Amino acid sequence: MRAAHLKAMKTALISAVFLCMGVAQGQVGTAGSDAVANPGDARLDAIMSEYWDFSLQEDPIAASGAGLKIGNDRLPAVTPADVKRRQQILERYRGRVQDIRPSSLSANGRVNAELFEWVLDDAIDAIELRLDRIPFNTFSGFYMGALHASDGLRMESASDYESYIKRMRDIPRYFAENMANMQAGSNQNFVLPRIVIDGVLPTIRAQVKDAPEDSSFYEPFREMSSRVDEAAQQRLRAEAREVIAGHVMPAFARLAKFLDTEYEASSTLGAEQLAGGEDYYQFQIRRYTTLVDKTSEQIHQIGLQEVRRIRGEMDRIIAELNFDGDFRQFAEFLRTDPQFYAKTAEELLQVAASTAKRIDYRMPGYFGLLPRQPYGIVPVPDEIAPNYTTGAYYGAPLNSDHGGALWINTYALDQRPLYELPALILHEGVPGHHHQNAIGLEMRDVPEFRKNLYFSAFGEGWALYTEKLGVEMGIYQTPYEHFGRLSYEMWRACRLVIDTGIHAKGWSRQQAIDFMSDNTSLSEGNIRAEIDRYISWPGQALAYKLGELKIWELREKSERLLGERFDLRSFHDLLLRNGALPMAMLESVVERYIDETLQQQ
Repeated sequence: MRAAHLKAMKTALISAVFLCMGVAQGQVGTAGSDAVANPGDARLDAIMSEYWDFSLQEDPIAASGAGLKIGNDRLPAVTPADVKRRQQILERYRGRVQDIRPSSLSANGRVNAELFEWVLDDAIDAIELRLDRIPFNTFSGFYMGALHASDGLRMESASDYESYIKRMRDIPRYFAENMANMQAGSNQNFVLPRIVIDGVLPTIRAQVKDAPEDSSFYEPFREMSSRVDEAAQQRLRAEAREVIAGHVMPAFARLAKFLDTEYEASSTLGAEQLAGGEDYYQFQIRRYTTLVDKTSEQIHQIGLQEVRRIRGEMDRIIAELNFDGDFRQFAEFLRTDPQFYAKTAEELLQVAASTAKRIDYRMPGYFGLLPRQPYGIVPVPDEIAPNYTTGAYYGAPLNSDHGGALWINTYALDQRPLYELPALILHEGVPGHHHQNAIGLEMRDVPEFRKNLYFSAFGEGWALYTEKLGVEMGIYQTPYEHFGRLSYEMWRACRLVIDTGIHAKGWSRQQAIDFMSDNTSLSEGNIRAEIDRYISWPGQALAYKLGELKIWELREKSERLLGERFDLRSFHDLLLRNGALPMAMLESVVERYIDETLQQQ
């Protein structure tokens, strides 16, 4: 995933309020522009530019992540008054866009207007549902935003470090506002399940160190910019130690105490079991799949159909290997045989890097548009690795001193099978999230909000599509790697069944674990982490498979109608060069491409 982030990502989820705005650094595509200056375009451009400035001021963490020096000395404000103020401003933006006659816009302007209105509607709906009452999940959240408070900050002068120190000093206020929102949710039966709280507590407690120098918050002060003289460096280090010891670590300790002993978490798991839960879950489905016509029951049945189809392909591989046993025994063999696991973290990272370069070599045969920004293989930080997923992608702005990062979890090596690495790297690296993200960084002639817009069905659907594309690219070298790819696809199909099962059908955690265990070769640790993620993040897991199915549907339609005129490289470039789109808009782009190609002589 991005983080995804992503993926994302994938940048960390800071709070429900800001996610609603569509501010998610690094998760985009690329587009050209209608160079026609229609009368309405200027009005729309002015509104979108104003909105972008507003969103960056409201979310300084996202601004820093985009490499901008806006609010580097503070964190977001999330009080009910701030949320209400944002809602009123967003409603005014929506009214101004709706006042523009569509006939006064160019073709590109109409796309911008439709996308902008989608973002505004989503943000306003989320505020009306008060999603700020559940401001984190097992993957990310407001405390993770604080942990990444230095991300994107270019610290070159004493004032840059001073701004970062002020931002750290703001953490207690930021945490207190989020805890107040959570307490309001607790009073109104709109809460996170206890299992989610128990899952994140170790990470939060781990931030309380014996010495401030041991904290990740102190990292920027270990090797400071040579532009800062020695006396200033000593002063800034002393201030940083004081703030970390006196403000940051006590804030994490207070948050841990609140979650452990004060917060009335839910003993149930499903979104629809909360007050207003049916509206909440349907909103989550719409947000993450961008499909307005799918009910939870329809999605559940699609998932069951996909599980049956993929299971048939997996059984054929087991038969071809002449394995003496059934599916469950084969899965246990894959989970436990030492040949499938790295002995050291370095070995795991080396195999991942070698696989990544093998994929890079094949890219020009399947894509005409190749971005300039590179990416690297990076281990998941030790402090979050125990409760973190197998891998993730984190983008970087164009002005960053590093490229994109494909995180590989080196914790618990017996839970990280090597045969799954090709599918993981295709998904998180290229042609998946990094390729999509890096192309987006080179967008021209589009409003800034589109460069920072992310739709999970588009981004995660594309990344899952590339896992199967890896078969055509010749990336999978053994039957075990092919089985690993199918296991990943089965994993995403199971998500359709499990997410809807938990949140709409009253499934238990063990029921979900058993379903995943019975149908995939994922390790027990990965399965538990994934199920807890679905529990804490309703609807997001649906985006992968539903998005992928739509992309394959569009490719098959293009191949069928265009015949010999179909060009796979052009088709792939088409999907990405228009940026992140809801799936209905992506379908319109492909249909227009088919019509225009057929009209060519």
